[in-house]
Amino acid sequence: MSRVPFNQAEVDNATETPGVMGRVVKRFQTPITPKENYRMIYNREVPLWLPNSGDSLSITPRIDADNIARVFVSEANPLTQEERDLVATEGYKDKFGVTWIYVPMVNGSMVKPGNPVLDDVNNWREKIEWPDVDSWDWEASKAANADYVNTDRRLTATILTGFFERLISFMDFDKAALALIDEDQKDAVHELFDALADVYIKMVDKYIWAYGIDNLSLHDDWGSQRSPFFSLATIREMLVPHIKKVVDYCHSRGVFLDMHSCGKNEMIVPAYIEMGCDSWSGQSMNDKQKLYDMYGGQIILGIETDLVAAPNQPVDEEEAKASAKRFVDKFCPDYATKPVFASAMAAPVAFLDTLYVESRKAFNP
Repeated sequence: MSRVPFNQAEVDNATETPGVMGRVVKRFQTPITPKENYRMIYNREVPLWLPNSGDSLSITPRIDADNIARVFVSEANPLTQEERDLVATEGYKDKFGVTWIYVPMVNGSMVKPGNPVLDDVNNWREKIEWPDVDSWDWEASKAANADYVNTDRRLTATILTGFFERLISFMDFDKAALALIDEDQKDAVHELFDALADVYIKMVDKYIWAYGIDNLSLHDDWGSQRSPFFSLATIREMLVPHIKKVVDYCHSRGVFLDMHSCGKNEMIVPAYIEMGCDSWSGQSMNDKQKLYDMYGGQIILGIETDLVAAPNQPVDEEEAKASAKRFVDKFCPDYATKPVFASAMAAPVAFLDTLYVESRKAFNP
């Protein structure tokens, strides 16, 4: 497409829009939609600007019981405080019949302890309540969310509990980790993960039909603060084939996939690439500069800025602007071959404003 030079009116006529973490961010008068701009990035084209959190919209609908159990509903009808309290006190069953308890102090849910579904993966067919995705009332969800998803922002659906995390939910962490390397359980793990991939593919179909999603975010944490939970060889053997099945299907339907995988996972980035994932942001504990040098161009990385700021924490405005300028100067010149996202969810408004202006100028001289 033809490049569109920056016009100061894009900023002067900006409006406000909800961002992540309950923040309000600027919505600039952009020459193309944020949806189109994101698609350029994922298609390995130079975008018109570096996006901010206000350029995306999440859909985690209540039709998926996981989203209620995890108290992570983002749709036209968010959870009420009464519903949140109920999950905290009595728990809620996810789509596989596993009960989760919400812990307000950490703003997250955990499986109700003491009664794992499995002690041996070989018994998964007899023990697990398998969801019938087709039986969910998708017509009603589509109608209820019609206005919510009528957006020109990137629309991302999230599968909160991926493959290893799902196995943890069935049998607790220690037994799940052991099952990946236990010769007596490996075949059953593969069978379970293959069936799980089919469920997620069915959900992708429904998300496309009901909401018209652009992206899928697959949530599967694989590491601690110090290292991955398992070796790259184990991931390649036990997880890569099944996640690749989901990724390939997403791509066949024109949907991009972001791998949400927390932990110090530098040494297993090749697995994300081999699965065909379009992007991985990761946490700041990872050496992003090293990863950019090693893998830039093979996967889109989310890279932290040199400005560390917590939400609502006062930050010098001039330093925020300077930090954004440094990010643009560092990463925009090679963007055609090494695209990145700026991991700046908690950055101040001055940073995001400057990131937009400076990247518009850098990409469209």
